[in-house]
Amino acid sequence: MKIIIGNKNYSSWSLRGWLAVKQSGLHFEELTVPIMGEEWDRLKHDMGEVQPSSGKVPILWDGEAVVWDSLAIMEYLADKVGRERFWPKDDTARAMARAMVAEMHSSYQSLRKELPMNIRRRTALAGLSEQTKHDILRILTLWAEARARHGRSGPYLFGTFGAADIFYAPVVTRFVTYGIGVPGFAQAYMEAITGHEWMREWIGAAEEEQWVIEQFELVR
Repeated sequence: MKIIIGNKNYSSWSLRGWLAVKQSGLHFEELTVPIMGEEWDRLKHDMGEVQPSSGKVPILWDGEAVVWDSLAIMEYLADKVGRERFWPKDDTARAMARAMVAEMHSSYQSLRKELPMNIRRRTALAGLSEQTKHDILRILTLWAEARARHGRSGPYLFGTFGAADIFYAPVVTRFVTYGIGVPGFAQAYMEAITGHEWMREWIGAAEEEQWVIEQFELVR
């Protein structure tokens, strides 16, 4: 099994796919390709015959199977190793976790654009758009509800680390990067995420990367 990811400092979707493979417990090889570079252009060209995506990361190869979307990667792995590794056992909690993951996968465009992932950076923004403020409030509301209703067994959204944490982990890094103020329960959750051994591994690698993508460094 092999996963192709982009720059660890910038690629939020790569982080999700990588965390999903780590959560599966399966052995895998990792290939990091700098996005927006010549190497990435060559790879997209070479891969045109094996997967009909628009040339985005992450991409999972498992024998003859090629999976090129982070949510699809997670669901593919859940089918292989058992869905309980990723999703809560309780029906009500699992329903909420699925809805939260789907919302993260398809929403929050303003937050994504205004607060691009940049793990190495620390900056305080002068102001945020109303839509981005709305996105942040919505996320914090979901975190609060998940923690209050289903998070008593541990420090993560549904107690133990799982699919929802995988999908909201890049948001945690964004909140840290841009100094977004959050209430105490959210701060505790963010510390649990950034303190997770896999996140420490990813963050450490991101900090050591030499690649710089200027358009993600121009945010003020």
